[in-house]
Amino acid sequence: MAGGLAMVAVVTAGGSAPVQAQAPTTKAQKKTTSAAARARADRIVAKMTREQKIALVHGLFPPMAAGKTANELIPSAGHIDGIPRLGVPLVRESDASLGVANQVEQRVGDVATALPSGLATAASFDPAIAQAGGAMIGAEARDKRFNVLLAGGVNLTRDPWNGRNFEYLGEDPLLAGTLGGAHIQGVQSNRIVSTIKHYVLNAQETGRNVLDARIGEAALRMSDLLAFQIAIEKGRPGSVMCAYNKINGDWACENRHLLTDVLKRDWGYAGWVMSDWGAVHSTAKAANAGLDQESGQELDKEVYFGAPLAEAVAKGEVSEARLNDMVARYLTGLIETGAYDTPVPTQAVTPDYAAHADVAQRAAEAGIVLLKNDGNLLPIARTAKRIVVIGGNADVGVLSGGGSSQVRSVGGAPVEIPLAYGGSASFARITYHASSPLNALRKALPGVEIEWQDGRNLNATLAAAKAADMAIVFATQWTTEADDVHDLRLPNQQDALIAAIAGVQSKTVAVMETGGPVLMPWIAKVPAIVQAWYPGQRGGEALAAILTGQVNPSGRLPITFPADASQPPRPRPVGLDRLSEVEAAAAANPAAAQGVTLQSFPVDYVEGADVGYRWYEKKGLKPLFPFGHGLSYTSFAYRNPVVTGGRTIRVTVDVANTGQREGSDVAQVYVARDGGGEPMRLAAFQRVALKPGETRRITLTAEPRILADYDTGLPGWRIAGGAYRVAVAHDAADRAMVSTTTVEAQTMKP
Repeated sequence: MAGGLAMVAVVTAGGSAPVQAQAPTTKAQKKTTSAAARARADRIVAKMTREQKIALVHGLFPPMAAGKTANELIPSAGHIDGIPRLGVPLVRESDASLGVANQVEQRVGDVATALPSGLATAASFDPAIAQAGGAMIGAEARDKRFNVLLAGGVNLTRDPWNGRNFEYLGEDPLLAGTLGGAHIQGVQSNRIVSTIKHYVLNAQETGRNVLDARIGEAALRMSDLLAFQIAIEKGRPGSVMCAYNKINGDWACENRHLLTDVLKRDWGYAGWVMSDWGAVHSTAKAANAGLDQESGQELDKEVYFGAPLAEAVAKGEVSEARLNDMVARYLTGLIETGAYDTPVPTQAVTPDYAAHADVAQRAAEAGIVLLKNDGNLLPIARTAKRIVVIGGNADVGVLSGGGSSQVRSVGGAPVEIPLAYGGSASFARITYHASSPLNALRKALPGVEIEWQDGRNLNATLAAAKAADMAIVFATQWTTEADDVHDLRLPNQQDALIAAIAGVQSKTVAVMETGGPVLMPWIAKVPAIVQAWYPGQRGGEALAAILTGQVNPSGRLPITFPADASQPPRPRPVGLDRLSEVEAAAAANPAAAQGVTLQSFPVDYVEGADVGYRWYEKKGLKPLFPFGHGLSYTSFAYRNPVVTGGRTIRVTVDVANTGQREGSDVAQVYVARDGGGEPMRLAAFQRVALKPGETRRITLTAEPRILADYDTGLPGWRIAGGAYRVAVAHDAADRAMVSTTTVEAQTMKP
């Protein structure tokens, strides 16, 4: 399939043997491997006492678990003791998808390599980039004595204000699933477990512990569940983490339909389901629904899978067979990934941080998106002898997102601001990585005078901008787990600052370090805009390489940028008003507000399967920038397309670099039934690197489930036979090259 996983050699820690990333496993191999692992797991479980089984299905939260184990507790996310007599390993779990996290420096002095945000990786449209990043952070996790990494976030972006969008892989199920699977495969190439999370519909942070996500079965199968399904098929994660929220009335971690019927029956998933931290609400119901392990037990109201589970098994409320299955699935996930038989080091090993930083920089360079470049203002012309860099703390570093994914990166945190309030105040700080774009630009442009202005003194800033040949203004928007942004405007009057700078300097470049889309009321005045996301610990160097032309930008938007806040299905977080009332009451009278919490509320996903760019096409809305958009310092053309149908759609097309620079393009194929009136869907994509004047003929094969609709009556996937429109496109709004072909009617299993 187009965009399939590549064979790549991955960089591993200095103390570890190099690991060769593996090619995708076929369905037959997967069944054989899973069956063998499960048979072995069953033999081990048969030797256990009930007490030993119970001990494996609930885990400690180390910061709150002092004295609860004789084994060393590394301050981190989770800990499950092993059974040495049976060879069951001790398990230590660490957050998260962007590196080995150490949010508020629980492990004093411990640093790790920080990847750019998940959206930056998604913007590469390159599974090899995702896999290399996963392999790198997996290697560091192993060297730091962790054997489960809580990575693999593939929740689709349904709302642009979700505070956790930056961790994930965008709004399209094919893109998110493909890159998510590659990332997981990279992590697990180090013989440790990666999770996939948060299953499912954890699409906003406001009230995430109480909201009820509502959506139809078919729509869910064709959107968020499809992203998980593809990622699980490609990455084969050892564990699935269920979410905090409810889905259609049931908590995610006790939703039998999703955990047992969909995940374990329909998809044949062999590993274990762990809860999110603090997401368990019952014992028998959760166990019988398909939850296999309670994580971070101290964060739940009680240890549901401890003594209460033992009692439930004794009473027959949970069968012994189900308990055996819970433990066997846990062991199967460890065995299949190699974590069971490959002990982590007894002492931490220092990773090859220099080599790993190169992995992070390549990911940032591949994911930075050139949104606008009027008059070819970028790359910075050699004639620019005086440049002013403004704002965003660009003199010392680049911004990172907050929450459980926060990495304390190599080089330290030059800016770190604690929070006084909000859902993330207890475990997040506004943190920058020590990678200065200002210093990197000065190094890349010797002989050019580059002045610094922090932007706080407007008169001085405008005077410097007016006197310079070019102004580069850095804008920031911090987002975090546990809190959504209240609106899509840049905070702290940055919009006004950018507009004022552009008013005195016609050659203004805006560099956006944001967790997702923001509104740009100044866009008509600013000729060049670069979307940097959170670019990771080498973000300054990556940005300098892009701005100066050492690297040709090649990122493409994995998420639609709305033109105004009225365009998305919901203009602001559902439940935000009620949450504001609760917070205001608590601030006004803390004593009286004790016990007052945000109550359960529904979030109706009226867009159904038409997430992101599909919503915009369905409603006839023109976004600020469409999904898939991204410019280059060269130009690309598609020629001589041949579109064939049959059981699926294949497109063979020439991709030509028609410019003067080497660069990479992302060819995208969108499909829809002819005359059906439904929006087109991304069915295939491929990133192609080309030298100036080079042409390469490529073939892209549509994922059959993208052509299909989910039929709850089968149940399964149904492709309606007949004519289909096929667009070979530069982005989701490009319809310059549309063909028609015929596809055979067929059905597929769920």
